[in-house]
Order: sequence, then C-alpha cells, then structure tokens
Amino acid sequence: MTTVEGIVLKERSVGEQDKFIDILTKESGVIEVSVKGARKINGKSGSSTQLLAYSRFCVDRRGNYLCLNSAEPIHIFYGLRDSLSKISLASYFAEVMRFCIKPEAQNGDIMRLLLNCLHFLENGERDERMLKAVFEFRLMSEIGYMPDVVACRGCGVYEPDELFFCIGDGGFYCADCFENDGGENYMKIKLPVLSAVRHIVLSDFDRLFSFRVSETTQEKLSALAESYMLTHLERGFGTLDFYKTIV
Repeated sequence: MTTVEGIVLKERSVGEQDKFIDILTKESGVIEVSVKGARKINGKSGSSTQLLAYSRFCVDRRGNYLCLNSAEPIHIFYGLRDSLSKISLASYFAEVMRFCIKPEAQNGDIMRLLLNCLHFLENGERDERMLKAVFEFRLMSEIGYMPDVVACRGCGVYEPDELFFCIGDGGFYCADCFENDGGENYMKIKLPVLSAVRHIVLSDFDRLFSFRVSETTQEKLSALAESYMLTHLERGFGTLDFYKTIV
C-alpha cells in the first residue's frame, strides 16, 4: 500500500458505481486511480475524490491498475464552486496539468503552483487574469519552455521602453533592433509587461504572486501568456474556450 498526497484533476465514471480519477502528485506526476463503489461513498471519503480536491490517498496496485483503499481530505476548495468563472478557470488549470505532466514526473513546484493558484482563486485574493498568466508562464518555465527574457537579442539592452516578444522562441528584440521578416509571430509590448514576465519566470516561489500591474499591463500580459502557452503546447483546451465565453 502506498500513501500519496495529490489534487484530483479529472473524474471518469465507469459503469453504475465506479470511477477513475486522475491525481496530480508531487512524487509521481499524474497517476490514474480506480475508485470502486464511488457513488456509494459519502461524507469525507466521497469529497476526497471529487474534482479539484486536495487529499491524502492510500492506494494498492492490483495488476495494471492503482486502486483506492482509502482517502481523507486535506482541502476541498469548496469556494471555487461559488462562481462559474472560478470553477471554470480552475478546470482549465486541471486540464492543462493533465496534458503537460506525465506519469513518474517529479516536480514539487508544479503541484505547489496549482495549489497556490487554487488558493488565491478560491479566496478572491488575486485578479483571475493575473492568476491565469502566472499559471501559464510559470508552468511553461517549469516544464522546459522558459522564455529568454534577459536582454534584447540584437543589442543586449535590458530595459527597452518598447519591444517585440517572439511567441515561438520566447526571445525579444527592442524596437531599434526589430526586423520582422514575416516568419515569426511577434507581440509588441512595453517594459512593464516584460518586467511582469521576468518576475513570473525568474522569482523565487515565495515571491511569485507578490506583484501588481496596471489594468493596461494586465490585459497585455494575459494575452501574451495565453498565446505563448498555446503555441508551445500546440493545442487548444475546451475548458479555456468555455472560460472565455463567461468573462
């Protein structure tokens, strides 16, 4: 028997009583667990296996499957269900995690990222657009797609007033060095957006959510983060499409 802590990313019903759940764990990436008699489970055990629950799971391996022996909740994030936009954005986070994180992948910061985003989202302590941008850029950095935001690739200037960010390779050119031959997708941004991206991808985790930006900067940062992530993952997400219809 193995005990793991994790966040439920998806539920899939099997027959009339059973289900499979996908769980993001720190030690083993995303694992699939069979829950027998799921619809008969109630109380704390039942809530422990619902979508977005952060719980402690005891599992057994039976043949090719991991089966749930018992579970107890650590935090259920009930507050996410108070708002359609909150639960929709959280579902988007979960869908992205399921796609990006493979079995046996070990990265405690990735689970910490999701837990922190869900915490701030549940409590309404951060703007949803800010949380979405932090999630997208930091996750990309954690899985090997960190943008190159140190300096202009042409002249090396560190703080250009205006710049062109390459969505495809994550680098940027200042306005003086930029020459677009039409072969790459660039987004024109200003220094405050670049500074926000630098903070998200380079700061220590304890300071990750400790920044504020103007409304104009937030709009551009949100568009840049989403475009960067979707381009590098080379796919869209249905949960994101739905979220954008309600905000």
